[in-house]
Amino acid sequence: MADLRPVEVLIPADAIQRRVAELAAGIHRDFPDGVHLIAVLKGAFIFMADLVRSLEGKVSLDFIAVSSYAKGTTSSGEVRMLKDLDYALDGKDVVIVEDIVDTGITLSYLKEILKARNPRTLRTACLLSKPSRRQVEVPVEYIGFTVEDRFVVGYGLDYAEQYRNLPHIAVVGPA
Repeated sequence: MADLRPVEVLIPADAIQRRVAELAAGIHRDFPDGVHLIAVLKGAFIFMADLVRSLEGKVSLDFIAVSSYAKGTTSSGEVRMLKDLDYALDGKDVVIVEDIVDTGITLSYLKEILKARNPRTLRTACLLSKPSRRQVEVPVEYIGFTVEDRFVVGYGLDYAEQYRNLPHIAVVGPA
């Protein structure tokens, strides 16, 4: 496998921060009495941290970890639960916070699991959406940016556990 590194900034840090604030305003408008956020680890942790800081009102949160990528650059199509929630969802207004919606397989799997836990509402916020890669149509109510089918890193997204710390979204390519 080639050594891949960031080769082009796709979305600058200041654009990300502006869009996160806009998404937070939309979530608050839809849930003025409070919301329960669930970050999908590991990729969504930075996005959720900034989203939480931008949200007004009551906010509770939890974390879930699933995997469909292993160490590659394409989804394996098989979703594995690595860490379950710590709190019940009964009657809560819930927003799943995803780093990227690619094939839709992982998000569809998550939504089915979480719907069974009786939240009052269940919506999704994603930083990045790649609609050209969808294999499963899954609604995403809050989308940060729609991107082409390129492998990206930064702002929580990784390649082989590297580059999550970048403040921007970058495209990776051969070194």
